[in-house]
Amino acid sequence: MKKNKKVYVGLSADILHKGHINILKTANSYGDVYVGLLTDKAIASYKNIPYLNYEKRKIVLENIKYVKKVIPQRTLDYVENLNLIKPDFVVHGDDWKSGVQKKTRKRVIQTLKIWSGKLIEPKYTKNISSTSIKKELENIIASPENRVSRLKRLMKSKNIVRILESHNSLTGLIIENLSIKENKKKIEFDGMWSSSLTDSATKGKPDNSSVDFSSRIASLNEMMDVTSKPLVFDADNGGQLEHLSFLVRSLERSGASAIIMEDKVGLKKNSLFKNQADAKQDKPHIFANKIKKICNSRQQSDFMVIARIESFILGKGLNDALKRAEIYSKAGADAILIHSKEKTPAEIFLFAKKFRKSKNFIPLVSVPSTYSKVYENDLIKNGFKLVIYANQLLRAAYPAMQNTAKTILKNRRAFEADKKIIPIKEIISLIKND
Repeated sequence: MKKNKKVYVGLSADILHKGHINILKTANSYGDVYVGLLTDKAIASYKNIPYLNYEKRKIVLENIKYVKKVIPQRTLDYVENLNLIKPDFVVHGDDWKSGVQKKTRKRVIQTLKIWSGKLIEPKYTKNISSTSIKKELENIIASPENRVSRLKRLMKSKNIVRILESHNSLTGLIIENLSIKENKKKIEFDGMWSSSLTDSATKGKPDNSSVDFSSRIASLNEMMDVTSKPLVFDADNGGQLEHLSFLVRSLERSGASAIIMEDKVGLKKNSLFKNQADAKQDKPHIFANKIKKICNSRQQSDFMVIARIESFILGKGLNDALKRAEIYSKAGADAILIHSKEKTPAEIFLFAKKFRKSKNFIPLVSVPSTYSKVYENDLIKNGFKLVIYANQLLRAAYPAMQNTAKTILKNRRAFEADKKIIPIKEIISLIKND
């Protein structure tokens, strides 16, 4: 049976367990096994990206005795690779007869019929899964070293990465646990934004760097203790050049995935204020030195430095923004945040259109606080890979808390307020008791 026969097996192989080995062993009994290893992007199309990147997973599979060759499978759909290899058999556990892979199975059967191939479906190995193993390994997976690289991998794997502001550990837990189902696909936030605005506001201080980096990193560490998703750190203008290396080391130790730094100088003034008369923009080459400093200081190349351009905020226009983007990209920035306080995304889309023609183009970041009507699909079409919802949770929390407090004052008791707030047991159940 085995002579010159080809067998195809599609795998994610993030964490191999005995169920995978059973599949590969069965496949090997029918012929030479070709593993179609799903890329990060293919996996991200229906669930979280794997903890191990494609190359690491490939090395593991290539060293399993039952496997002859490993090739990339770039989509959930098997057809492209099946037409390439024309296997005599495809082997897959019988668990894909329902759920998200049901349509994939049907297309496999239809394609195999063209050359009289056959689908082999061993019984699914019960009481074991990658998901259950991952839960046991959460503490290892959430280590700073693994966490730092996750944002860059997400940006390479997904059409757009969705980040939401988190100003304390509780909001971090919301981001960590919240998801919705849409067309049988899980939709969730990919990570957290540590905002200088919301961090300052929760401490009752103005957004002008009154809260120093040591205080902000202490808050960040509290969030990191109870979450595992990537975190992007808002560093305002980064402070003094000489101090940047210490900030970067602290962020990497905490497990932050990226730093965003704006090209303003002097006492910070929030970019959404209408009057920017006193605000000044840094000289491009001086700001580029800050970018280089971060790149030279970081311990992991996957720790991202994102340059935030304030040209539109300060009325300097498109050409100034494009000039700066070129300089910052050459200095080593991993992405460009083009900031705007307009009510539509027209000016950032024009910037994107022009910048995408450059040989120095790097991924774009959007913060749609004022142009909140924009859909993520429109951002994707215009070359944006990261969207940051920068302050919505704090803005939602303040009126809710204020109204609750008013209700208690008005009624001289808490009963009326209880009708509009969640039961205390839901808050308690949100917190893990290890």
